[in-house]
Amino acid sequence: MQDNKIVKDALGKKADYGPDIDLNEYQEGTYTPETIEDIEKVSGEMKERMMDVGVTPCRNGRSGTMIFMDNGPSHVSSDTSDVELIPIRVAAKKYDLSEYLWKAVRPDKDKYTSKTYLENADGYFIRVKEGKKVADPIQTCMMLNRNKGIQAVHNIIIVEKDASLNIINGCTTSKHANDSMHIGVSETYIKEGGSLSFSMIHNWGENTHVRPRSGAILEKNAKFVNNYVLLNPVGSIQSYPSAHLNGEGASVKFNSICLSHKGSDIDMGSLVVLNAPKTSAEVMSRSITLGGKMMARGKLIGNAKGARAHLECRSLVLSNDGITLAVPELESSVADVEMTHEAAVGKIARDQVEYLMMRGLTEDQAVSMIVKGFLEGGIVGLPEHLKKEIDAAVEKANLGS
Repeated sequence: MQDNKIVKDALGKKADYGPDIDLNEYQEGTYTPETIEDIEKVSGEMKERMMDVGVTPCRNGRSGTMIFMDNGPSHVSSDTSDVELIPIRVAAKKYDLSEYLWKAVRPDKDKYTSKTYLENADGYFIRVKEGKKVADPIQTCMMLNRNKGIQAVHNIIIVEKDASLNIINGCTTSKHANDSMHIGVSETYIKEGGSLSFSMIHNWGENTHVRPRSGAILEKNAKFVNNYVLLNPVGSIQSYPSAHLNGEGASVKFNSICLSHKGSDIDMGSLVVLNAPKTSAEVMSRSITLGGKMMARGKLIGNAKGARAHLECRSLVLSNDGITLAVPELESSVADVEMTHEAAVGKIARDQVEYLMMRGLTEDQAVSMIVKGFLEGGIVGLPEHLKKEIDAAVEKANLGS
């Protein structure tokens, strides 16, 4: 158990990065939302918002679905016995979770984790059983449905030995809940030989503030791919997920793709700590500033022989009103490591636009094609559904105009 006094004291602790938010300005969202019995009968705005973040209102092609509306589960369904998908409060009654609860994220990290811990926030519990290779992804959706409301959730993912799983996580805001706040604490544990691909798509309101707090712990030969996509306007986001590679041969990839619209304040980064021999990491950040603020961070810490890692932050500036910053960091405590980083900020080259126009494209089409290629460039194995989201967002933002 954590020392409650220390955690309570952290309620006044600002985050290391990003704008500070007064939590007292928001009220609790409901813990008992309306139940959605049949995912295929969702309609109207909710269906539209779900689909905008890659969550499909059907069971075909999905192993299971969980929807959180504000602070409580609204829908849970599963079509496989290989994966356990239940609310974390249910899991805590069913199992002894002391091995996992608050081991990858500290509850006293800042005011956001403190609030989540002290409220014993609900969230999803996903566990794929040992040796099971699950082909169709699990999908989860976190939706804010109360204006001036705050959603705090605590999620745990466990990939057992030699198991594999894909997860699609969509986070969004109802149109009437534009001015709201989301806190999402997520802990991921990947056992020996396990593999997890986790793709997150965010589509919030223009005044929504978002504070994810995520940590992953990997054992021997475990693999973790984390894809993050933010393509629409948001008030502010501050996120700095970490991964600790504690087993020999473990590997992680953090891929992030962001558009920073006018009025948005985005502070994104990833931390990887390579604690075991022959571990590897790749952190790839692609961002475009359309008039907002974009901070891209990344830090690699090599603590074991044979560790290999690369960090790359690239940004395009398409508006004189915006600002973009890149802060790559490398740290090593041993001699036999290989870690590199690249950072680049620039604009679209005019000769590239003219080259495409000579081949029949309009200027707008040429710029859009270059932007799409930039966002996806260098990120190997990006899921097809994320590529479609990127294409749609580029068209919607009129980046060629």
